[in-house]
Amino acid sequence: MSTLHAGYFTEGLDADPELAAALRGELKRQQDGIELIASENIVSRLVLEAQGSVLTNKTVEGLPYARYYGGAEFADAIEALAVERAKKLFNCRFANVQPHSGSNANAGVFLGLLKLGDTILSMNTAAGGHISHGHPATLTGRDYRIVPYGVSRETERIELDELRTLALDHAPKLIVAGGSAYPPAIDFAGMRAIADEVGALFMVDMAHFAGLVATGLYPHPFPHAHVVTSTTYKSLRGARGGIVLWNDASLNDRINYGIFPGVQGSVMMHAVAGKAACFGEALKPEFHAYNEAVLANARAMAAALATEGLRIVGGGTDCGLMLVDLSPLGVTGDIAAKALEKAGLAVNKNLVPFDPRPPEAPSGLRLSSNAGTARGFGIAEFETIAGWIARVVKAPADAAAIAAVRAQVTSLCASFPIYA
Repeated sequence: MSTLHAGYFTEGLDADPELAAALRGELKRQQDGIELIASENIVSRLVLEAQGSVLTNKTVEGLPYARYYGGAEFADAIEALAVERAKKLFNCRFANVQPHSGSNANAGVFLGLLKLGDTILSMNTAAGGHISHGHPATLTGRDYRIVPYGVSRETERIELDELRTLALDHAPKLIVAGGSAYPPAIDFAGMRAIADEVGALFMVDMAHFAGLVATGLYPHPFPHAHVVTSTTYKSLRGARGGIVLWNDASLNDRINYGIFPGVQGSVMMHAVAGKAACFGEALKPEFHAYNEAVLANARAMAAALATEGLRIVGGGTDCGLMLVDLSPLGVTGDIAAKALEKAGLAVNKNLVPFDPRPPEAPSGLRLSSNAGTARGFGIAEFETIAGWIARVVKAPADAAAIAAVRAQVTSLCASFPIYA
């Protein structure tokens, strides 16, 4: 063996002490803290191993069995497996599992189905929408004419009458449903009717409730949506990445070419392997039980927070996430999030509808039951967690109280170990 490569195929992380220390620190952070950020979850050992596999070495371009590069026999089999599992999971005819992220999935759909400058009607980020649906700071916001819709000030829910008026006034080519901070169930049938009335395509981004859709615990986007996108982590507990689903064969080339070569290059096959793994897990009965618990736990935590005097936006949740309005307490989301992190509770600051404050120091927090449920927490644990959150956010400068909660968090996590 050449001395140039001594240890190249045998040495692990210990060969890079700085990197090893950071990765072990992250493992300990996850083991000893409670993850409440809605964009995160805890994957299985199977998904970790699939994503950390020798597929890291393989480059492919194009679709399975029609690649530009050779040596793709097993890559083709793995991607085809991911596609078939995704179609079965969501009961649809076609799937593209290549997007590197949910944002890439959305951008690829826009590029494939629209012309630059076309009008898109999508939820305002200030009302809970996602930046990839046309925020001015993104490529989609630059390349298309974005008309935002919001929520009712009274109900904090989408008002179809308002949406219809906007659609009639602006004649969008695409209407987008779904967001990053909208807890209520969405009326997909009502939105499709509006899309049909103005001759628009209808897209659903189900990133934050895909697991609930797969298990029948949330309204299904099909048959109402022309196309559905999602991330494959969050509620699906899989590899980080995106997916596109549809039923109309006439859209095949437009969507597939929109992804590649439209918005990205070669496929990250190690991520596709992780997607195949999580889709396989999601087809098992245990995944239905997990999502039932996600919903029950989220509602229990929201109710417990409300009992503590925190306002739950919209009065509750129909998925795993919720928005908490801290303005009655006189605390901003940035201050609360930093204090909670010190206590071992990872959350993210978030705007609430009609928030008078800026995104950097908003009035709210976004919370989720996804990751805690994955590690085994039940209703009792989430009610306890709600009490800890309330204690910290009501006194975010109380170091003794934060330390006491931190100790309790560590103790609870020790009872529900991950990656032991």
